[in-house]
Amino acid sequence: MTAELVRGQNHPVPHDRVEVRVSAGTPVLALASLADEEGRLAGPGALARPGGPAPDWLRLPQEAADRHTLAVDLEAVAAEVHRIGLLLVLPPGGPLSFGSVPAPYAAVAPPDGPEFAGFTLTGLGAETAVVALELYRRQGAWKVRAVGQGYAEGLGALLTHGGLPAPQAAELAAAALRGPAGTAGGDRALAALPPQAQGAPHPDRQAAPAPGAAPEPPDQVPVSGVPYPGTPGPAAPGDTPAVSGPPTIDYAHPRRRRTSAEAPEPAPRPAPAAEPGRPPAPVAGDASGWSMDERLYNQVWGMFEDLARTVAAYRSAVDFADSRLDRELDEALSDPRHRVGGAGDAARETARARRDDLVAQARAVLDRDLAQLVAESEVVEPALPAAYARWDNPVWHGGGVPEEAPLALRLGNLSLPEMPGLRIPMLMRVPLERGLWIDNGRTGSEAAMAMDTDRLRRAAMDMAVAHAVRLLAVHPADRFSVHVIDAAGAGAASLAPLVRAGVLAAPPAAGAEGVGRTLAQLTRRVDLVQMALRAGAPEELPADVDRAEQLLVVHDFPHGFDDRAVTQLRYLADEGPSVGVHLLMVADREEASAYGPLLDPLWRSLMRLSPVPDGHLADPWVQHAWTFEPDLPPQGSTVLERALDRVREARRPARP
Repeated sequence: MTAELVRGQNHPVPHDRVEVRVSAGTPVLALASLADEEGRLAGPGALARPGGPAPDWLRLPQEAADRHTLAVDLEAVAAEVHRIGLLLVLPPGGPLSFGSVPAPYAAVAPPDGPEFAGFTLTGLGAETAVVALELYRRQGAWKVRAVGQGYAEGLGALLTHGGLPAPQAAELAAAALRGPAGTAGGDRALAALPPQAQGAPHPDRQAAPAPGAAPEPPDQVPVSGVPYPGTPGPAAPGDTPAVSGPPTIDYAHPRRRRTSAEAPEPAPRPAPAAEPGRPPAPVAGDASGWSMDERLYNQVWGMFEDLARTVAAYRSAVDFADSRLDRELDEALSDPRHRVGGAGDAARETARARRDDLVAQARAVLDRDLAQLVAESEVVEPALPAAYARWDNPVWHGGGVPEEAPLALRLGNLSLPEMPGLRIPMLMRVPLERGLWIDNGRTGSEAAMAMDTDRLRRAAMDMAVAHAVRLLAVHPADRFSVHVIDAAGAGAASLAPLVRAGVLAAPPAAGAEGVGRTLAQLTRRVDLVQMALRAGAPEELPADVDRAEQLLVVHDFPHGFDDRAVTQLRYLADEGPSVGVHLLMVADREEASAYGPLLDPLWRSLMRLSPVPDGHLADPWVQHAWTFEPDLPPQGSTVLERALDRVREARRPARP
C-alpha cells in the first residue's frame, strides 16, 4: 500500500536499496543534492547531475525525460551525507514553469518492487526548479520527506539557498542545464538562466560586502526564491525612501528563509553522556532543522512515528503469540495421546506459558520505549513555542505578537490505548492546506452520544474560538482577518471574547442576509486574488480587498444557507486555501443530510475534529486508530483574553 504524503510529512524507508521514480508529464531533468546534517551544500560534489561526478551509490538518469528512475544504495551512502534531495528542473526550451504543466509525482520503492511512499507536487506556480523529496537519516535510520519547495529563479537560486556561494551555484546550474555532452548547447542553456544564475547580482539584492566588512541583513525571500511582491530593493544614492504601503499578498510557506550569508540557529546543547546501559537523556530540539521551531516540529513528528512504530511492534508480537497459541492448542487436541491422562493439560499449559512469555518480552520492550518517549515529552513540551504549545504552557503568559508566521499549529493531542497518558501534539502545517470541521453531532463517537446536546455544541464552538485565537496570536499583527457566520446567534456566548476584543473583521453575520453578504465578500476576494496571481501582478488589487489571510468560522451550518450560499461555501473550501482563505466549520453532518451527496465533496475536503475524545484518526504508516483530544484552555483561565489583548495592542496604530 502506498502512503500518499503531503508537504512536510515523512515516512520510514524500510529498504537499504531504493528507487525514486518520477512521473512529470513533461520532460524534466532529475538531479540530486547531497547535504550534511544541517542541510548545507558544500563544494561541487554537492550536486549530482548528468555528465558530472556522482557517487557510486547513486545512479542518475542522463537526459531530460517525462519519466525517471534514480537508484540509491542507502547502506553505502558516505558518512558525511545526511540528506539526499531529489531535484526536478525544467530544461531550457521547455515549459516556462511547473505551474503550466501537470503536477509531477515522485515515489520511493524497493528495486522492482511496489511503491511504499508517494508525493504529488501540487500548488506549484512560477517555479522552474523544485526539491521534490528528501531522503534523510534520523538516529541511524533512513526516512523520506515530502518537500515540494520550488524556486522561480531556477536551479541557481535553489543551490544558493542550500548554502553554495552564488558564483559556484551559477556554474553548477549552467553545467547541469548544459547536459552531459557539454557542447554548444551549453551557451543556450546558460543564456536561458536568470541573470543571477549567470553570476550577475539579483536586481532586488545588495552586492556582497567587502572582505572583513559586516554583512548586511539578507532580504527576506520566500520559499519559492522570488522576493515578496512589494519588497523594496536597495535604494540608489539620492533616492527617497519609499513610504511603506499596505502589506502585499504572500502565500508562500513561512519556513525560515536562508541565504548563504546566514547561518542556521545554533543547535541545542548536547545532553551529558548517559550512564552505561541507560539511554541518553532527551534534549529539546534534538532534530534537524534551520531554526529551533523547525527542529521542535521535526522532533514532535519523530516522537509520533516512534510511538506508532513501537506500538505496532508490540501488537504484532501479541498477534503472533496468540496465533501460535491457537496452533499449538489445535495440535494438542488433535493428538490422540493427549486425550487421556494429564498430557493434554500439560501441553495446553506449556502453550499458554510460551504465549505469556512472548507477550511479557514484547511488553518489556514496549515499556522501555514508552519510558524514553515519556521522558522526551517531559522535556519537549515545556520548550514548545506558542503555536505548538498547550494552553496551560507558561509561554502564553508573556511576550507579544510574533514578527514571523509559525511553521505549524497545534490542533490537539494524540494518544494510543497502550499509554493514554503519553499525548503527542497534533501539529498541522500552516498555511492550512485544507479546512477544519469540528463535528458537533452526537453520532460521531460514543463520548459524543453520552454528552448532552447543548454541552456538546458549546464545547465545539469553544474549540473553534480557541483555534481562531491561536491563529491570531501566533501570526504577525494584521496577518489574519477572522470572519464569523452565526446565522441563529447560538454561538454568542463562545464568541464573546473575540467580539469584546474587537479583533473580528466584522460583527458575526446573522440571518440569511448576513450569510450571503459574508460569503459574497470572501468569494469575490478569492476570484480577484486568483486573477491577480495568474496575471503576475498580485499587488494590483482593488483598495477594498483585504490582503491579509482570511479565516471564516461557520457555526450551525446549514442554518441560514440557501442553495447559492451552499455553492459559495463549497467554492471557498475548494479554492480558498491556495489564496489565503481558510474555512473552520462547526456543524453536524446529519443536519445537512437533506442536501444528500451534493455536500459529500465538502465534508471530504475538510479535516474532521471532535470536541470530545474520539478515535477517528488513522496514521498512514501502520493504520493505528489514534485517540484525538482537543486542547482547550483550563477551566476558569483567562489565557484567551490575555492573548487577544496582545493582538489588539499590536493592531493599534502607533501614536505620533
